Amino acid sequence: MGGMPLTDMPWWRWRTNVRSALHMLSDPVFHHECWLAGREGYGDVTDAVYRLVEDTWLDNWSAEKYVGTIFRDSAEAVAVDAAALRVLRIMHQVGADAPVSAYLEHHGWPEAVHAAREAHVMLATNDAEDPDIPPRSLDVIRIMTRAA
Repeated sequence: MGGMPLTDMPWWRWRTNVRSALHMLSDPVFHHECWLAGREGYGDVTDAVYRLVEDTWLDNWSAEKYVGTIFRDSAEAVAVDAAALRVLRIMHQVGADAPVSAYLEHHGWPEAVHAAREAHVMLATNDAEDPDIPPRSLDVIRIMTRAA
């Protein structure tokens, strides 16, 4: 990602996927312009949740387990755990195959977006990247994680 040296963290590819998921989950404008609009190349809410937890297993244990490999410190781990737990709770309530609107209309969604934003800003800032740039497409993320 822009300012992040790709070899900075041992499991930088996983960090890239977690950051991408948090970025998408944390951006209400993105939700409307990409997910609700059905814009190709960005997946959907369920895809973002899976990218957040699939390699890290954050649905089974704490991000603290990955301090020093994916996350720089405990503060990052705590922020990521808070976001992951909130979005997973909503996914389990609405169902993994629910339309994007079901997530966005869920009473807990604003809190999940806020937690994802806090985690996204922390990780992006720690990687010397602007947290306010638009999320990258999944194709760009795939290219980035194959590079280096």
